[in-house]
Amino acid sequence: MNKIDLQANAEDNDERAFVPARLGTRLRLARQTLGMTLKALAKAADCSESLLSKIENGKASPSLPMLHRLVEVLGTNIGWMFEETDGDEGIIFRAGTRPLIALDPLRRGEGISLERIIPYSAGHLLQCNIHHIEAGGESAGPIQHSGEEVGYVLTGSIELMVAERTFKLSAGDAFVFKSELPHWYRNVGGDRASIFWVNTPATF
Repeated sequence: MNKIDLQANAEDNDERAFVPARLGTRLRLARQTLGMTLKALAKAADCSESLLSKIENGKASPSLPMLHRLVEVLGTNIGWMFEETDGDEGIIFRAGTRPLIALDPLRRGEGISLERIIPYSAGHLLQCNIHHIEAGGESAGPIQHSGEEVGYVLTGSIELMVAERTFKLSAGDAFVFKSELPHWYRNVGGDRASIFWVNTPATF
């Protein structure tokens, strides 16, 4: 499924509309809790005040590098920004019911969507998604944070860049590296690629 699919069913559309709204609300809450103005946060996170206002109002979504800068300035973490459940009630997540999200749905060229395996929640020590990358798609980055990354290529061919090294991976290949190393990836095949990706939530 393409991350921007105007023919998506109503349930998917509702979910995708909800993600930016929830993110914006929590971003505004974190900013106001610190007593920061919109202008001060925009300057500290190196982004425009107008874009930040749109994000807080659910009218735009940040790229992943921008989101990392925002949570670093606010002293929070990405997991909290997307947290969906309270406590530990969630155990089973059925096929076909997992949300498909995009951090930056307005940037069509990236061609990246994330299928959440488990919801973002304070009750989980790890984050787990399937990264779906369309042909020619490339992740925003490089990014880096504390923790560890583990992945397994389900389908397709990708290039994984970690610090100064580049690795070409195909279905069945796996990887692990420290999240502190700058990293990003791109689809170098002619078909969609998918990566089962587990990582420690970014905290600052």
